[in-house]
Amino acid sequence: MKMLRNKSGMEMVQVAILIALAITLGLIFRTQITQFVNTVFSDLNA
Repeated sequence: MKMLRNKSGMEMVQVAILIALAITLGLIFRTQITQFVNTVFSDLNA
């Protein structure tokens, strides 16, 4: 039983790290992502 709780806790830590990494990458590449999305939408509207 104790081992199951520890495993669940480690999974939560992994999820938190992945979320933090995704947010950090989003902030770093914010301008490039915005330009890409604007380009895609302008191409779709044309």
